[in-house]
Amino acid sequence: MRRWHFIFLLSTVCSFSAFGPGFSQHMSAGPTAAEEPYKAQIDALRNSLRKYEDYKVAVRDLYLSTVGCVHYSGEKIAGYMEYAEGAMGVHFVNVTVHGPDPMKPNVLIYEPVGQNLKLVAVEWLVPLTSDTKKRPSLFGHPFMGPMEGHEPLIPKEYVHYDLHAWLFKNNPFGMFAATNPDVSCKGYDFAILEKPTKMMPGP
Repeated sequence: MRRWHFIFLLSTVCSFSAFGPGFSQHMSAGPTAAEEPYKAQIDALRNSLRKYEDYKVAVRDLYLSTVGCVHYSGEKIAGYMEYAEGAMGVHFVNVTVHGPDPMKPNVLIYEPVGQNLKLVAVEWLVPLTSDTKKRPSLFGHPFMGPMEGHEPLIPKEYVHYDLHAWLFKNNPFGMFAATNPDVSCKGYDFAILEKPTKMMPGP
């Protein structure tokens, strides 16, 4: 099984490299429950993604595992993104999806639970390019960034914006916060304590 995980990792990193180079953590107020005027759209998105609660279905649809379970200590460094103490989880990335398409995130995020992976969130990654005129937003929430890629799983040259949505697990920080204090990488063989990511200039 680990051999396949590393194959997924290699495929994902190589695909990210093909993209080329392209604020602090957005702390949404309130619980994860979707609020108007986007509730119906977010509920429809959640329902459309339930099939991916089985990670093998996600792999068949080209969401490839980056293996590492990413978490943060809450460390703050001037000039770098701010991530509250908590975890993101294991990212499954589909590099064939472009956008941002509100109904088609290009990242699925799983939490290791025992010997299983539980779908907890989704993420949209948008590269910063010469054509970028403004910060992207979805569901009334601006994306974080621009920032370098999250090494070691994403090359730092992949300068991008991103937005998380905790559709399948409540997040005390808010539905669109980057990290979740209730998600854990503890006991997972490939837990990665990431440093904050360097902020980059952009619209």
